[in-house]
Order: sequence, then C-alpha cells, then structure tokens
Amino acid sequence: MEQQQSSFKNKDRVDIHEPRRFKVRIFNDDFTTMDFVVEILTTIFFKSQAEAERLMLQVHKSNSAIVGVYSYDIALSKVQKATHMARSKGFPLRLTVEPEDE
Repeated sequence: MEQQQSSFKNKDRVDIHEPRRFKVRIFNDDFTTMDFVVEILTTIFFKSQAEAERLMLQVHKSNSAIVGVYSYDIALSKVQKATHMARSKGFPLRLTVEPEDE
C-alpha cells in the first residue's frame, strides 16, 4: 500500500501576537469650549460624565491627555469622527493617534 505525500507541511509552532495598540491624545486650544470637549468624550469615546470632565480639566491644565487606547483602526476612526464633529461646529480641536509604549 502506497502512502500519499501531502504538499502541506505541519507547523508545530504558531506565534500569535496581540495586535498593536494606539493611544488617542486630545490637545488643548484657546477656542474649543470645555463643554464641547466633554461632549466629544462622552459621545465618541463613551466616557462617563465624571471621567469626561476629569479628562477635560487635565487637557486644560496639561495641554493634552490620553483619552483611550485602541487598535489602530478604532483609534483612527474615533479621531476622524471627533475631528469631523469639531470642524462642523467651527472648533479647531486636535487629536492624534500614537503607538502605545511597549
């Protein structure tokens, strides 16, 4: 009886890595209202009212704050939504996506 040879090789070891994570940072400016920043944080980043107010004050005092850590696609999507919402209201709000420190 002949044994069939497979063209597929069995791989004994599979390396599975967590997807890279990215921080979303929001920056202070002299024109975007504090109320609008809280609105962005509650509607787009799903922060509680208390957490949104705490982050808004951190941005106001420190010039920026990390508002979340996400996969790249989600971080980018949230930044685009927040930026679009800010521009539609006439605010120059700036957010960035940065690699998380490893």
